[in-house]
Amino acid sequence: MASLSTHVLDTSHGSPAAAVALRLIDDDGTILFVTVTDADGRCPGLPPVEPGRYRLEFAVAAYFRAQGVDLPDPPFLDIVVLDFGIADADAHYHVPLLVSPYGYSTYRGS
Repeated sequence: MASLSTHVLDTSHGSPAAAVALRLIDDDGTILFVTVTDADGRCPGLPPVEPGRYRLEFAVAAYFRAQGVDLPDPPFLDIVVLDFGIADADAHYHVPLLVSPYGYSTYRGS
């Protein structure tokens, strides 16, 4: 099985995003893991996964509101959804999220 990791960076404040709620979901819609990011914006404990399609959902509006950011209602970004694939069962997949209240990016990290 492939190993999986993620972390969230708050690009508007230039810091790790602690206490971001996230969920890992498989292609059938089964929730595999629910947690919040740690003080370093990381998510220890993500389970190993088989090759297939997955989704990470990050509750970014709740995070920014908790940071005191005045967001409109509804917020431009509420839940950021990253759909990605695992092709190699022997590889490590790192799926970071760089986020601000009005934009985000991701990539396959190491």
